[in-house]
Amino acid sequence: MQQIKIYNFMAPSRAMIALSSVLLLVSVISLATRGIHLGLDFSGGTQIEVGYPQPVAVEQIRQQLVEAGFNSPTVVHFGAETDILLRLKEIPVVAQEALQSDSAAPDIGQRVVTALSAEGAEIELRRIDYVGPQIGEELREEGGLGMLVALAVVMLYVAVRFQFKFALGAVLALAHDVILTLGFFSLTQLEFDLTVLAAVLAVIGYSLNDTIIVFDRVRENFRKLRKTEPVDVINESLSQTLWRTLNTSFTTLLVLLALFIFGGELIHNFAAALLFGILVGTYSSIYVAAKLLLLLNISREDLLQPVEGELVDDLP
Repeated sequence: MQQIKIYNFMAPSRAMIALSSVLLLVSVISLATRGIHLGLDFSGGTQIEVGYPQPVAVEQIRQQLVEAGFNSPTVVHFGAETDILLRLKEIPVVAQEALQSDSAAPDIGQRVVTALSAEGAEIELRRIDYVGPQIGEELREEGGLGMLVALAVVMLYVAVRFQFKFALGAVLALAHDVILTLGFFSLTQLEFDLTVLAAVLAVIGYSLNDTIIVFDRVRENFRKLRKTEPVDVINESLSQTLWRTLNTSFTTLLVLLALFIFGGELIHNFAAALLFGILVGTYSSIYVAAKLLLLLNISREDLLQPVEGELVDDLP
């Protein structure tokens, strides 16, 4: 059987916890002061799809809309370079009326077509969607509630499968990953929409999977290495799962990097959230979750499930 080299992961754990504390503090301060640049899904606005006969630059379209009086329009290619998706966060009065009356719907589209046709281009108006501020607020509340429910279910699952200290460590590590990911979007002011929220939930699942694998090995080694100190048990468990964790993260990051570079602007922020979240999740599975077990004074006795009348020996 191949001998696995044991690394002392817990040696720099205090420095890593200090680093995480600083990053969490920066993230919380940024979220409190700068907030998150919410996308149309959460803030409300108008989404319009138009088609051009020839490829066109998004910078040119953005400039035309600004000159026509539209504030901070988002312009992205939608598939081919002749297909354009426009996002207007501030819903004009005519669009607000369109939410109650379909008769006003063509007006906002006509304003956009008129602005983009000023230089003689033939524009095809394909689709108009509106998201009202009230709907955006409901989506924000339901999205936040969804993340809280996900963390609560995770804590219950880990508590049932392992033990309460494992559950607390897993949930705190997941909260660490979520806060840092939200802080990343706050600091960079990348647009946060429903696709990014889906990416954050995916990060929770990915990080939990890594943490569960580590915890399963920790539990197994606590029962096998009966005379070994908890810190040594955790070091050995992390060493045994290290290459599995790194290989999985590396192959996942390769796919996400390809999506980030070649996937187009529509999924750019989605891929960015997953890239950052998986990096943080891999780090937290090794250092944050494991260190939290030590801080919670995990021991072999916490994992024992004695059966009445069973003799437990003390042999190593």
